[in-house]
Amino acid sequence: MTRRDIITAVPVGFRRDGTFDEDGSRRILRYVARSGNEGAFVLGTTGEFPALDEGEFRANVAIALEELGDVMRVIVHVGRSSTFEAVRRIEIAREMGATEFAAITPYYLAAPEEMIYDYFAALSAALGDTTLFVYNYPKRSGNTVSPELMARLAALPGIVGAKISEMSLDELAAYRAVVPAEFLIYTGADRELLAAGEAGAQGVVSGVSSVFPTPFRALVAAAESGDAGRTAVAQAAVDDVCSVVGGDMARMKAAYRNLGVADVVCRMALAEPDAAALAEIERVCVQYR
Repeated sequence: MTRRDIITAVPVGFRRDGTFDEDGSRRILRYVARSGNEGAFVLGTTGEFPALDEGEFRANVAIALEELGDVMRVIVHVGRSSTFEAVRRIEIAREMGATEFAAITPYYLAAPEEMIYDYFAALSAALGDTTLFVYNYPKRSGNTVSPELMARLAALPGIVGAKISEMSLDELAAYRAVVPAEFLIYTGADRELLAAGEAGAQGVVSGVSSVFPTPFRALVAAAESGDAGRTAVAQAAVDDVCSVVGGDMARMKAAYRNLGVADVVCRMALAEPDAAALAEIERVCVQYR
């Protein structure tokens, strides 16, 4: 059977004064726990990781493992701008019981390919018996992992897969062509769950599914049924929620407020949805809750 994992990219909750809202974050995690999805990607882009200090990192790892550890995989993002800080976060999360990690490339300053390799080699050495995904998001990090570099990274101990964000299906296929068959590739493009599978991916890391898991579960079920008409209808529903919410954390949190999940906002400098956007968010909340 074709593998179509849905890994939920989980937002972190903040109060309107910018402080970390542990209760709101727990409410989001408990909502995600009921989704039926295969895993959770915590403290990544959707989790606003650059805005969290080390204490907040610890707190979020703790509550994610507590709320989700018995029902789904928990992939903890540890990527930082420096090797020292990324290794430190692996050490912290390992001590707390995390077993799966992901790390974005070094970011902000341009990094030569050999420095990116050295960064991931150091993370590999810190893994012990745990595993790590390479998070390749050049539009945000400013640095990229080429297919040639990905092939080298796939040979490092403990590096078992990659998350590829905002790259084309042809680019995704180029990564698939150079890594071992067992190497997992997840797309960061929520609506391309099925299309990415045809290009060699094993699933999606989806922020939209943190709010609206039902259309994504329906799409997988439809694809597995082999019914083309049912699949088209399910894909249209996924396209609908993605067009309204997309990768916008402020819209995700507006949807949580609408659904009564958690009264939380973003910490980073993100625009709040306007009246027209809020009306569309309310529509999809009613339609796909």
